[in-house]
Amino acid sequence: MMMTRLPLLSVVLLTVRAALAGGVAAPVLTFQQTDPDTGAQLQCDRCPPGTYLRARCTSTHKSVCAPCPSGSFTGLWNHISKCLRCGVCSHNQVVKTACTASSDCQCECKQGHYYKAEYELCVRHKECASGHGVLSRGTADEDTVCHVCPNGTFSDTVSAQHNCTQHKSCEAPGQQLVLRGSTWHDSVCMNCRDLRSKDGAIYLKEILPAFFLHQKIHIKRLRRITHNLPSEDGKKQRGTSTLCLSELNELINTWVTSATPGQVRQLPEILTKVGANGAGEKLQSKLHRIDSNLSELCALRNEVDVV
Repeated sequence: MMMTRLPLLSVVLLTVRAALAGGVAAPVLTFQQTDPDTGAQLQCDRCPPGTYLRARCTSTHKSVCAPCPSGSFTGLWNHISKCLRCGVCSHNQVVKTACTASSDCQCECKQGHYYKAEYELCVRHKECASGHGVLSRGTADEDTVCHVCPNGTFSDTVSAQHNCTQHKSCEAPGQQLVLRGSTWHDSVCMNCRDLRSKDGAIYLKEILPAFFLHQKIHIKRLRRITHNLPSEDGKKQRGTSTLCLSELNELINTWVTSATPGQVRQLPEILTKVGANGAGEKLQSKLHRIDSNLSELCALRNEVDVV
């Protein structure tokens, strides 16, 4: 892909260049010139690529050509009075091939961007949302192609590189499936032998970072949620009103790591309190499903143990 900005004077040269590329005609090596002294029509030599016409021919002297100065070029046989200025790569472009005396520089989109002809600009590759994977990675000429994670797979990140990941199977000894995976979170496994893990909120913690990423809660509302996250001392989070989205997500992830089951169970109510009713209902539904499955599976396990 070549993307350069050339002076207006290059239009004629580019037209000739296109004709040559198509095999239409051989280079024109001469041009007609009127002798300033006699008025006679002269057939003068053109200058080769990499040079320009410093002095026109006369009835007694041939054309005088000179090399293009640094920072300029001519790509065709010509009779122009000065070389063309080398182009400059535009925003989000890098130099692919440096300018020489006989060819302009060639530019390409920098890493992570592609050329969008509609805008005549290099724009950032699209990132696939949570629940979607990368079907094909973006190139310098094409955008990222995303697809919904197929059945049995998930993606809990926003990325322009990662594809969907297979759900874990919960087939290890003593493990059972307590929450089936979705397109945006992995399956959650449980072990009834671990008496410390009988609270469903412990298992809900596994999907909370993915949950907040997938819900795409407005940043103002997300700030209110982080401000109201429960803590051991009962104090609310301070300084959340100025945090950006990535900082808010990092704060939530840190809170999830140390949150108690009781604090986790308060989340659906907090979400509803700040106006994120839909998210609150979804989270409560996940927790209820985990609690129900945990109770049923562990009860079944106890019966088997008794037998």
